[in-house]
Amino acid sequence: MTQPNHFPTLRAFVVMAALGGMVLGGTLLGDTVLAAQGPGPGGMRGRGPGGPGGRGASIALRALDLTEAQREQVRQLTEQHREQTRTLAERVRAAGEAQREAMQAASFNEQQVRATAQAFAEVQTELAVQQARLWSDIYGLLTTDQQQQLARMQAEREARQTERQERMQQRRQGQQRP
Repeated sequence: MTQPNHFPTLRAFVVMAALGGMVLGGTLLGDTVLAAQGPGPGGMRGRGPGGPGGRGASIALRALDLTEAQREQVRQLTEQHREQTRTLAERVRAAGEAQREAMQAASFNEQQVRATAQAFAEVQTELAVQQARLWSDIYGLLTTDQQQQLARMQAEREARQTERQERMQQRRQGQQRP
């Protein structure tokens, strides 16, 4: 009698979680850029509050009250980075798919799993660098006051996140007690 193999499902979950993290990071960055650009002539065009990813980091740039000149510079930077970011995002998707296939193959091939995992990590790194470069360029457009305000908002967001994590941990501990 063979036992069911739940490991590929777990591996797929891990791969999807990593890929989801990259997508979320990209969404937040894109959300930030869209917020800096403003709604545009057609409004939000169905993107919902805060842009395509929800509120995310866009609220931070909106709260900074960018000047029209800053918004235009953000638009230009975004346009300069757009094609490379799209290409990298597609490569992340393809590399994640290749890794998933290697991990779920009928027969285990360690070299294939290692090679696809390495390729996935490399393209994730490239995308992270691209996103960091764009954010750095945008950050450089901010005045000192805007940078300080952004730092305060980020600290507040991190404090809220820590509080949520602590509440979740307390709930888990309460559920574990008989």
